[in-house]
Amino acid sequence: MSIYESAVFTVSSSKLDNLPPASVPEIAFAGRSNAGKSTAINTLTRQGKLAFASKTPGRTQLINFFELATKDKVTHERHPVAYLVDLPGYGYAKTTSNIRSSWSDLVGGYISERSALLGVVLIMDARRPFMPSDEWVIEFMKNRPTAKMVWLINKEDQLRTVSERRDVIAAVKKRAETCVNPVSVQYFSGLKKTGVEELRATLDGWLGL
Repeated sequence: MSIYESAVFTVSSSKLDNLPPASVPEIAFAGRSNAGKSTAINTLTRQGKLAFASKTPGRTQLINFFELATKDKVTHERHPVAYLVDLPGYGYAKTTSNIRSSWSDLVGGYISERSALLGVVLIMDARRPFMPSDEWVIEFMKNRPTAKMVWLINKEDQLRTVSERRDVIAAVKKRAETCVNPVSVQYFSGLKKTGVEELRATLDGWLGL
C-alpha cells in the first residue's frame, strides 16, 4: 500500500489561525471549482469519497487536511508523515465579492505564510488552462520561490484530437519556463486513471520517499 492510501481526514478550517501545527510537510492541492481537484485527490489516495466537491462550487471556503501516516505493526499507532491539503476552489461567476475576497485571503495567506508547505499541485482543466484563479495561485507562489509545483492538466481525455493535446501541453510547458518556482507539467485523467503513478512518483520525490 502506498503512503497516499493511508490518508484520513483530520480537520477543516476557514481561518489561518485555526490550522493544525505545522509539524510535518504539507502538499497543497489547488484549482478552480470544477477543474477536478477532488477527483485528483480521491484518485491519488484510492479513496473515492475522501475529498468531495461542494454542491454549490465556490461557496464553501474551507482548507481541509488529510493526514498521511505509517502504522506501527505491533501497536497499529499512526505516525504522521505529511498532510495533503485541499484548498478551496474558486471560479464561478455567481460567487459574491465577499467570497472572492475571503478566498484570496485564505488561499493566498496559506500559500504565502505556511511554513510547512512543501509544494502545490495546481489542477487545471485541459480545455481551459490558466483561468484567472490559476494565475492567482501562480502569483501567490512567487512569495515561496523554493516551493515546488506540479501543474496537473486534468480531463485531457476530453480533448478531441492528438494534435489538440500536443498543442495544450506545449503551451503549458512554455508557460512553465517563465515561472519562478520549479514546475513539473503532467497530464492526468481521474476517469481513465492516467498520470496517477507519475504524480505519485513526483510527490514521493518531494517527500523523500
